[in-house]
Amino acid sequence: MTFLQKLEEAVKAADSCLCVGLDPNLKRIPDSVKETYKTPEDQVYHFLKQVIEVTADHCAAYKPNLGFFEALGSKGLAVFQKILEEIPDDKIVIADAKRGDISSTAEHYAQAYFKTFDVDAITINPLMGFETLDPFLQYPQKGVYVLTLTSNPGADDFLTQPFGEFNSMAAYIANTLTNYNEKYATHIGMVIGATQPENMASVISCHPEGALLIPGIGAQGGSVETLVSALENHQGLPLVNSSRSILYAGQHAGDWQQAVGDKAIEFKTKLQPITNQYV
Repeated sequence: MTFLQKLEEAVKAADSCLCVGLDPNLKRIPDSVKETYKTPEDQVYHFLKQVIEVTADHCAAYKPNLGFFEALGSKGLAVFQKILEEIPDDKIVIADAKRGDISSTAEHYAQAYFKTFDVDAITINPLMGFETLDPFLQYPQKGVYVLTLTSNPGADDFLTQPFGEFNSMAAYIANTLTNYNEKYATHIGMVIGATQPENMASVISCHPEGALLIPGIGAQGGSVETLVSALENHQGLPLVNSSRSILYAGQHAGDWQQAVGDKAIEFKTKLQPITNQYV
């Protein structure tokens, strides 16, 4: 099964384009978890295990953020592996690693995530050049999401600036990815921030068949209504990510699991107009 086939099946099965970001901040893990489990790695594992249990029916994908696991030190990647084993097989798993390097370094990053951890997709930073993508594109059943128009304010430093004949560097990246997609079986999608409504439509039009990973809804303030409009003619399947708004919905609640599950349902419902465009 190709990445795009699995992505389509995951969205259809859940009737949802929601991606739940797994960003386990130790400072925000519910007190009941901390009281029950004493080590940071146990707290993260059991917290995320329960998050997955109460959200799996409402999302198509999970996006574990490697920074939060690496912060646990030598045991962090072991926790990451255990969490991967908790995610149902029919869900898309995106390693939010934002890797971007050249030569054998990139080859080993690709091997780590596509062979050792066997995730479905990974986020890639292209600013060292498009050659950084090549090692990841040797895995035809996988996908990559290239940082194209990010949701943070720093996107204005580079990605929204004019570049060559394009009105932005983001548009240049998107256009180049279209050409790359014609050469490789590995699907090349884009990370497009929902906080960039004035730039989004023009950028994704440069890579109209690219799958999209869309952060910025929820805590960062992105608008679902704006997304619906921007995606009106886009062919590539979108996954709309929410991390903090779902993970910590029950931070101070006694039944925090219920609050997390309810928030996932709320996001799924809000995103239904987008899901309906593709399912």
